Amino acid sequence: MMIACHRKLKLMTGTSNPSLAQEISDALSTPLVKSAVTRFSDGEIRVQIFETVRGADVFVIQSLGYPVHDNLMELLIMADALRRASARSITAVIPYYGYARQDRKSSSREPITAKLLANLIVEAGVTRVLTLDLHAPQIQGFFDIPVDHMQAAPLLADYIKEIGLDGCVVVSPDVGGVSRARALGERIGATLAIIDKRRPKPNVSEIMHIIGDVQGKPCVLVDDIIDTAGTMCQAAEALLHEGATEVYAVCSHGVLSGPAISRITGSSLKQLVITNSLPRDSSSPCDKIKVLSVGNMMAEAIRRIYEELSVSILFN
Repeated sequence: MMIACHRKLKLMTGTSNPSLAQEISDALSTPLVKSAVTRFSDGEIRVQIFETVRGADVFVIQSLGYPVHDNLMELLIMADALRRASARSITAVIPYYGYARQDRKSSSREPITAKLLANLIVEAGVTRVLTLDLHAPQIQGFFDIPVDHMQAAPLLADYIKEIGLDGCVVVSPDVGGVSRARALGERIGATLAIIDKRRPKPNVSEIMHIIGDVQGKPCVLVDDIIDTAGTMCQAAEALLHEGATEVYAVCSHGVLSGPAISRITGSSLKQLVITNSLPRDSSSPCDKIKVLSVGNMMAEAIRRIYEELSVSILFN
C-alpha cells in the first residue's frame, strides 16, 4: 500500500478585510476556503467551514481593526475551528494588530493588552503570525510562536520616488518614531527632522518645535498609525510655518477614527498615503487620501512561509 502525502496551502478569511483577502487569493491563484462567518440574534459569532482542511497549512487573513472585538473573536473562533478540523498549521495573517499601542504599563495598575491578545491568539491554536508594522517591534516577543514581521517601508518609498519628491525631508512626528523615519529616509536618500511634542491625554497632542532644517524643502511625515489625525494635521501646520514648501504624510495603518477625515480634508496636508491593511470606509471619501495595496507583498510572504523560504529578504 502506498501512502500519498501532499501538503496543501489554504487561505481563509473573516469579515474584517475581504477585499485584501481576495487580492492575496488572486495573487497566489488559490481560492479562499468555503466558509461562513455569521451572527446569532444575540450577537454571538458562528464560524462554519464547508470543505476539508485536514493536513493543510491554513493562512487566516484577519485585520484587528474596527470593530476590533468582533474581528478578534472571529480570528479566535476560526483558529479553534481549524485546529479541531486537524489543520496541519494555522498562520494568522494580521495586517493590522489591534491594541498594539497598549504594549507596556505607562502608569500603575494598567494592563499590557497587546500581550493579552498574543496569549489568546496562541491559546486558540495559531502556530505562526504574519503581521505588518507592529506599533512596537518588541510585541513579537509577546508570542511564544514564530512571528514574521513585515514592513510597508519599501512600498511607501517606491511611491515617494514615483511622485518625484526630490530633496525632501522625512519627518518623525515624535521622538519614538525616529527609527522608522530614518529607515524610510535611507531608502529614498532623504534627510531627517523630528517634531518634539507633548501629549497631555490620548488622541490629543501639542506641537512644540521642530528639530532639523525644513526651510524651502518638501516634507514627508511618517508614522505607523494615523488614528484621529490630530498629530499629523498639527505637524503639517508646524512644518509649513517653519518654511516647508509642501507636506505629505505616509503611514502603514490608516485607522482614521472619529474626526480624522474632516481634519485631513481641512488640513494643510497635500496628500496622506496609507495602505489597505485596514479597509477604507467608502461612506467617508477624501480626495487627499491615497491607498497603496499590500496584497502582493503579503501574498509573496505567504508563499515564502509555505515553501519554507526567507521572508526577511523581501525588506533588505
